[in-house]
Amino acid sequence: MAGWTQVGEGGNGKTYVNPECPDRMLKVNNSRSNDLESVKKEFDVSKAVEALGLSTPKMYEIVRVGGGYGAVSQLILKKKSLSRICHDEPERTEEMAQLLAKLGKEFFATPCDTEFFPSRLQQALKGTEVATYIGRKDRQKIRAFLETLKECTTCSHGDFQPGNVILSEGKCYWIDLGRFAYGDPMFDIGHLFQICQIYAPMKQVQNIFHMTLEQFHRYWDAFAKAYTGKEDHSEFDVLAGKFAAIDVMMRPIFLKPSFPEKLFFAYYVHKLVKRYY
Repeated sequence: MAGWTQVGEGGNGKTYVNPECPDRMLKVNNSRSNDLESVKKEFDVSKAVEALGLSTPKMYEIVRVGGGYGAVSQLILKKKSLSRICHDEPERTEEMAQLLAKLGKEFFATPCDTEFFPSRLQQALKGTEVATYIGRKDRQKIRAFLETLKECTTCSHGDFQPGNVILSEGKCYWIDLGRFAYGDPMFDIGHLFQICQIYAPMKQVQNIFHMTLEQFHRYWDAFAKAYTGKEDHSEFDVLAGKFAAIDVMMRPIFLKPSFPEKLFFAYYVHKLVKRYY
């Protein structure tokens, strides 16, 4: 890592740059997902997403980093994530939410490669079986809801939030694509709702996204209005709350949770089911 300087940190890992490689960026995932299989999966997914015609930084190579692995990708110059823009220019919070709504509609209308990517609905159904630490009645209610859904074959990001869209000289790029799949757009929107409305009071979440609690609430309100085209988005919020519970329950599909995390997830799934189901 000599010569590489950390320039960013998110919920999934850290990013580095090196003046000797001015057009490259190194991403090193957190220790639980920096094994070769996990890094290669994200690398291959990014390549496949690019093939769909979606804007994402180009992937170049996988490298060994200490006891794990990292991925070297295109460095997008003069970039800022939408969440960082909200931090630096709070008055643009609503504008950034409206931009995510616009980009999301385009993203969710993009046909996905259903041979390469997994089904989000099938992942969610599997979650009702795997997340046994969540109350049986809560899992039954979620599964009953999932069984009413139809398969949707358009793109699903898996971590749809303002930190995963970067803006550079008027062009937007999608990043952190390791959970990419195909499925109902509400799976992604439920994830955003969870962050903006459920996890937002947590200082750790505020630090990751560089946003205040008040900004998170403003962001969701502006996003929901722009996405639905309605001032009153209360019904949309209820649906998003249902999918937020699914999103929390699905965590073990992607990463094996620790015992404290299991307690945390079980608590929030129960809270969401009680309120929205």
